[in-house]
Amino acid sequence: MKILITGGCGFLGSNLAASALERGAELMVFDNLSRLGSPQNLEWLRGQGDFTHVHGDIRNINDVTRTIRDFKPDAIFHVAGQVAMTTSIANPRMDFEINTMGSLNVLEAVRDHTPEAAVLYSSSNKVYGDLEYIDYQETDTRYIDPAHPHGLDENTQLEFQSPYGCSKGAADQYMQDFARVYGLKTLVFRHSSMYGSRQFGTFDQGWIAWFCSQAVKTSQGLLDTPFTIAGNGKQVRDVLEARDMSRLYFSGLEHIERAKGQVLNVGGGMDNSLSLLELFTMLQELTGTELHYEKLPARFSDQRVFVADLTKAKALLDWEPEVSALQGISNAVRWAESQLQR
Repeated sequence: MKILITGGCGFLGSNLAASALERGAELMVFDNLSRLGSPQNLEWLRGQGDFTHVHGDIRNINDVTRTIRDFKPDAIFHVAGQVAMTTSIANPRMDFEINTMGSLNVLEAVRDHTPEAAVLYSSSNKVYGDLEYIDYQETDTRYIDPAHPHGLDENTQLEFQSPYGCSKGAADQYMQDFARVYGLKTLVFRHSSMYGSRQFGTFDQGWIAWFCSQAVKTSQGLLDTPFTIAGNGKQVRDVLEARDMSRLYFSGLEHIERAKGQVLNVGGGMDNSLSLLELFTMLQELTGTELHYEKLPARFSDQRVFVADLTKAKALLDWEPEVSALQGISNAVRWAESQLQR
């Protein structure tokens, strides 16, 4: 099978690329290497097997069209994107060009040159807005949404807030509409939080990787001042580890005929949900070091709770998470330690 991965040197993309190589696929990786860690991930991928790297920009219709026209992939994992809420607010035009126009570039090229290809798209829980209409309860360590004990399903009201929510939401809707209007085999994953090896987290994206890094630096005496968090630390996400994430995409590809045109909320589910405070407790136990942090105001449009209801994903894809939050965070700490040793 011929697989094209846009953004294939990012965190999600590089893990998918490694899985594709393990499965014997003919692989093409499309990435402009602009994101932090992408050049390192490309170097690492070259040690995993043979593939072709195209140094292209998802915003450039010629780059995208030429790649899809010439390679004629059987499947595209479209995971290239601008992924930070803060960046979208600072530069909404760039955010739109990457997330919305880039996705439309992919869809148009597929429609023109390889309409039988499966297109699996990485969307976001941010299409649901801040969810402030929900009646939350507050405990010592987290917010709770009693009305949704299994998390939020795909019928949750859409509310595109922030430029990031708008750009991802628009691309999300284009994916569905190109399935309806043109018969393309698209599948949309509305992700909660993802984490694991090959993730170079920053203060505004990749929160688990970032806080694992802060914990490791603290334990090694490399952090002299407290780090910062946005809000009170009780906000909750369900977390999906890289190995389960890769299994998800290949399960989607395996079952594309029954899943095409669908949208799935995906994450670690309620069993793998964590607040920041609960993550810090886990990190303190794993590193044997007390963490010190300062609180900043909550970020614009930040959801107090988002946990994906996995019912539809389990039914359509015969998939569910296998890596527990504790197992995954333990691995993420080791990954952070390995990066400090380089």
